[in-house]
Amino acid sequence: MTTPVNPAGNAVGRPTPITNATQLQKPSGMPVHKYRGYEAVDIADRTWPDNRITVAPRWLSTDLRDGNQALIDPMSPARKREMFDLLVKMGYKEIEVGFPSSGETDFAFVRSIIEEGAIPEDVTISVLTQAREELIERTVESLVGARRATVHLYNATAPTFRRVVFRGSREEVKQIAVDGTRLVMEYAEKILGPETVFGYQYSPEIFTDTELDFALEVCEAVCDVWQPEEGREIILNLPATVERSTPSTHADRFEWMSRNLTRREHICLSVHPHNDRGTAVAAAELAIMAGADRIEGCLFGQGERTGNVDLVTLGMNLFSQGVDPQIDFSQIDEIRRTSEYCNQMEIHPRHPYAGDLVYTAFSGSHQDAIKKGFDAMERDAAARGKTVDEIEWAVPYLPIDPKDVGRSYEAVIRVNSQSGKGGIAYVLKNDHKLDLPRRMQIEFSRIIQAKTDAEGGEVTPTQIWSTFQDEYLPNAENAWGRVQLRSGQTTSDTDGTDTLTVEAVVDGVDTVLTGTGNGPISAFFEALQAIGIDARLLDYTEHTMSEGASAQAASYIECAIDGKVLWGIGIDANTTRASLKAVVSAVNRAAR
Repeated sequence: MTTPVNPAGNAVGRPTPITNATQLQKPSGMPVHKYRGYEAVDIADRTWPDNRITVAPRWLSTDLRDGNQALIDPMSPARKREMFDLLVKMGYKEIEVGFPSSGETDFAFVRSIIEEGAIPEDVTISVLTQAREELIERTVESLVGARRATVHLYNATAPTFRRVVFRGSREEVKQIAVDGTRLVMEYAEKILGPETVFGYQYSPEIFTDTELDFALEVCEAVCDVWQPEEGREIILNLPATVERSTPSTHADRFEWMSRNLTRREHICLSVHPHNDRGTAVAAAELAIMAGADRIEGCLFGQGERTGNVDLVTLGMNLFSQGVDPQIDFSQIDEIRRTSEYCNQMEIHPRHPYAGDLVYTAFSGSHQDAIKKGFDAMERDAAARGKTVDEIEWAVPYLPIDPKDVGRSYEAVIRVNSQSGKGGIAYVLKNDHKLDLPRRMQIEFSRIIQAKTDAEGGEVTPTQIWSTFQDEYLPNAENAWGRVQLRSGQTTSDTDGTDTLTVEAVVDGVDTVLTGTGNGPISAFFEALQAIGIDARLLDYTEHTMSEGASAQAASYIECAIDGKVLWGIGIDANTTRASLKAVVSAVNRAAR
């Protein structure tokens, strides 16, 4: 029997397959003639594709320099210091702290961290300068008294810059680098004392557009001046000032340079990617595979245009593969909050490893697979007589255990859908003017889900509000919890220290609590320690609930209390009292 066919030769009743998908695409009409492609690197026997990253590279944070210069509102001295302290706490041993010759602000900051003893003995600070004598002198002056310091000198070497900016030949541009290096050495010898361990870094800026043979020629000329040898390292930083090629071509350029540099054993080859093509992380990783020793970048990819390479993602990528990044990311939310404060820019909720939503599954099938993964981990650990933390992590959709970066599981394993969480948040905002932070929405949606699981049926807006009050808002008619707040009074000293006195009922007994801190909330946390409550602030936000002089404020506080992470809320016409009520709310919930 013959099967009927259509004119395309397919059996009647069956769809016609697409034989060439490119036939569906049409020219864009965009002016592609204005742009040229990147040039490939001729390495027939390249080795980097077979390499693996098995140890952490050296890291340099340039948050205080490259990151800071890209901010709409550059960091104040206080924000700079907080960022510096965070980087030290996380474990960064090389930190670029500024461009001292650019102005008094950067110069004064460098002097402050040196004179105040803020730099640990094993941390090397780095400062940037252009290759001009007066700038080099001022830069070296900023380092007087430092234990370990590096001067980072740069000049652009790409042909477009030689032609358009400098209007100079190859030889003239190379001479800028050579003369600048010699001046750095002369001023370091003249100005710095023997207490300073001094290092040097050179960058042929716009390396990604510089001819490889010329980049090598300039770097060799700089090395001829510095004379690297055993115990006298030079850092050659090859920046992707503008990301111009695929990560694979970027890696080829690094393998070529690593192979052709003389005195390679005394050179630290450093990679400094930007993210113009969106592949900075891959470019950095492949450059390390191709021979680079060090990565320069910023937390969360801060920086000019699309940003520098993201040090958090790079470090956590290593961690997720069982390689110690030698940087502590265990409190990712604290790192994120500090970065947001210092940079005055929010981290995207989808940002790798740190965003609010990256460990959350809204899809029912994803949630089911994750829940089964957690169950399987518990079974496997029990069968081997170990804890879950002692066996290899293997949960679908979760590349790492959220707990390892200080996240809780609530947002991961909840059963309600996105619309369920959104609906609950809408009722509270629309009916009661409460705009819950995202993680508090997640926490409360879990409580509502437990209620629906136990009782079944629909949860009405009235029931949602009743449940919310019972969970977060103790009152005279429903005075649950260890602590009931009566009054509080704050006084501030001239040095910015606040002293708080609170009258409260604690476990049924009238009590006066006192504490000090850099604000009423931190003072209240100290006061609570007197009654055995160890609380730590994780997040805080507030908003007014209406307009006018009599408007009330809602304060939301996320706390770590005795190993639990809980939210509390306070509502009051006085914002300070609202925040204290929010702390009491969280403390009482922890004792339930």
